[in-house]
Amino acid sequence: MTRQFKRTTVTTALPYANGPVHIGHLAGVYVPADIYVRYLRLKGQDVLFIGGSDEHGVPITLKAKKEGVSPQAIVDRYHHIIKKSFEDFGISFDIYSRTTSAIHHKTASAFFDKLNRQGSFVEKTSEQYYDEEAGQFLADRYITGTCPHCGNENAYGDQCESCGNSLSPNELIHPRSTISGSKPVMKATKHWYLPLDQYEAFLKQWILEEHKEWKSNVYGQCKSWLDMGLQARAVSRDLDWGVPVPVEGAEGKVLYVWFDAPIGYISNTIELLPDSWEKWWKDPETRLIHFIGKDNIVFHCIVFPAMLKAEGSFILPDNVPANEFLNLEDDKISTSQNWAVWLHEYLEDFPGKQDVLRYVLTANAPETKDNNFTWKDFQARNNNELVAVFGNFVNRAMVLTHKYFQGKVPARGEPNDYDRQTMEEFTDVQNKVETLLDVFRFRDAQKEAMNLARIGNKYLADTEPWKLAKTDLPRVGSILNLCLQIAANLAIVFEPFLPFTAQKLRRMLGIDSFRWESLGRTDLLPVGHQLNPAKLLFEKIEDDAINQQIQKLLNTKNNNKATRENQAEASWTPAPAKVPIDYDSFCKMDIRVGTILQAEAVPNTEKLMKMLVDTGLDQRTIVSGVLEHFSPEELIGKQVPVLINLEPRKIRGIVSQGMILYAENDQKRFALMQPQAGKTTPNGSIIC
Repeated sequence: MTRQFKRTTVTTALPYANGPVHIGHLAGVYVPADIYVRYLRLKGQDVLFIGGSDEHGVPITLKAKKEGVSPQAIVDRYHHIIKKSFEDFGISFDIYSRTTSAIHHKTASAFFDKLNRQGSFVEKTSEQYYDEEAGQFLADRYITGTCPHCGNENAYGDQCESCGNSLSPNELIHPRSTISGSKPVMKATKHWYLPLDQYEAFLKQWILEEHKEWKSNVYGQCKSWLDMGLQARAVSRDLDWGVPVPVEGAEGKVLYVWFDAPIGYISNTIELLPDSWEKWWKDPETRLIHFIGKDNIVFHCIVFPAMLKAEGSFILPDNVPANEFLNLEDDKISTSQNWAVWLHEYLEDFPGKQDVLRYVLTANAPETKDNNFTWKDFQARNNNELVAVFGNFVNRAMVLTHKYFQGKVPARGEPNDYDRQTMEEFTDVQNKVETLLDVFRFRDAQKEAMNLARIGNKYLADTEPWKLAKTDLPRVGSILNLCLQIAANLAIVFEPFLPFTAQKLRRMLGIDSFRWESLGRTDLLPVGHQLNPAKLLFEKIEDDAINQQIQKLLNTKNNNKATRENQAEASWTPAPAKVPIDYDSFCKMDIRVGTILQAEAVPNTEKLMKMLVDTGLDQRTIVSGVLEHFSPEELIGKQVPVLINLEPRKIRGIVSQGMILYAENDQKRFALMQPQAGKTTPNGSIIC
């Protein structure tokens, strides 16, 4: 049996304040959360909706450095853009604050201090990279170097964006500081760690045994992490932007952003309700729900609960209905490449159409797997569903009532069989929609809501009251009465999904508000009730408007390509000469002519190619990061120079026994170096 709670605290992932928000954010987190909160409010339940901007961390400092401004200037700019976008789309937060607020710094410091005083942390001293010229320790993103997996010379200290492998800074070959360009040195530094391994048994019981009702994608990811075993995780880092570590002698250290950000939910609640916040976070009668994207599952299901458990006085999340990612026109949304539909730009192009986007994003919600947004689908759903079904039904019912009954709700006569059948079709709409919303199936719940509009539209089209007006006006009144009752039901059922439309419909019906428990009734509008003039709820979106959006994306893609090519051409200079080596060292390299016999892409990678090469001495496997430069078919049969005495290295589970040599041109493209055209050099021929 599902436990009943007195109240619900709902939080949404804190968007990172280094850029505006796009449709992926809205679809994955904020629209689902808003639907759920509006639904609970409509039911008369006690609910608190908490949001805010995440304003600390290295990406913000990098952006500030790039623009030559302070980190505070960056977060001030984007916090206000993000907050306004949410307001414009009706995301009905009770508070939307930020992690640079004084109350957040105080709350996060106090949280850390309590855990530190009670011995919940492990202090460790480790060697980390330090920039002697800049005089500071380097965060992972402040270090670049050569990727040990694919050879990309500009891999970051936490990840190679070329091959996608996660890295640690000490894995990089030839590391360098992005601040000064110098080679960093290793230097001892002390940090505080949360020993997640100590909470592993608790988490396994709490999640895997007590929360099997969680969404499969959430439960599965949690199980995977727990099965691998948890490790202690640093809660501090060497940086000058963030919440200072409240320990004497910890100057130059701040709370790691993953530790301080979720505490923002608590600090924002304190900011809103300084005298009563604890009942929303510490009372066992309160249900805590986190709405997030899949990239935040580990933090909200494993790390934050471990923090709360360690603190000891907070409730734990009852559910974390995380969504997957939304793609755009079959490509992954990329903020750095401007491959996105930004919310503030959408409203410039489609003013007043917030609900259209909310409807389409909910219809395509990536609830258990990644989904896709296309402009053609956006147009089709607007024109074929919102306009042709929902809007058409309401408009005709309203116009006919004004035409034949002066805009007053007509009396209803004895229903015939078809009337009774129609009424039976939607009497259980409340139960159907409620059952789906309670388990966070917003896409299916919206479908059920639209089914009610389809029932009304079909009933009106089948009964054709306009043909009966001259011969049976009372029957026309009965038909329109039922249609208006369905319209009133639509104003209730769509309130969580399309709040602007629901409000517009209520105004047309002359009703201030409805209660959720009234959903499914056929007496919501009394006979004689005066309606207001009819207005179109939705309007058709023409091809031109959609083609402009598609062209905008194509322009973005073309501009990105041209920019990359121009930057490569403009910035290309021959690589500087390496340090001199003696002749004996040079002679140690065994470079020979080889022929590529087979070539294939390495599964689940974007760059790597596996090749079988005949070196004249043997046939061996070599893995090379050249998939973006050549197709496998281009390489098969080609003769190439091969360094055959390079120490074998395992790459993605494949032992690579050598290196094929290529030349890189001014556009960062690889070219083959081959024996003289038209002549074949025997495999195994020594090049040096």
